[in-house]
Amino acid sequence: MAWEQAEVRTLKEGRYMNIEDEPCKIVSISTSKPGKHGEAKARIEAIGIFDGNKRSVVYPVKHKVQVPMIDKRQAQITSLMGAEVQLMDLETYEMFQLPIPDEFKDTLKPGEDIMYIVAMGRKKIMRV
Repeated sequence: MAWEQAEVRTLKEGRYMNIEDEPCKIVSISTSKPGKHGEAKARIEAIGIFDGNKRSVVYPVKHKVQVPMIDKRQAQITSLMGAEVQLMDLETYEMFQLPIPDEFKDTLKPGEDIMYIVAMGRKKIMRV
């Protein structure tokens, strides 16, 4: 299981949640007061980790949502292959390839250490 459940009222800005099966980082949360016959609702705006799309949802504060398990790891660059980079995890020594994000196109060099995240079975380079 790559996620756990949490109530909307326990979420905070800067944390993560799944929206449409996409792990997203929460940008803002605003709550409304309960109405005469209803309960308080929270409007959540978030940005997808892997696709960068902005999403917003409205849920009751007692609603349970999926929170992805984010694993931050270190890897070393072994080689550059065009638009992809080959990496070796520094804990497990696993070799794998990832696409190079646009912000790191000209800065990556073999032998450098990078930080990447693993969420919902997908990986992404976060910083050098």
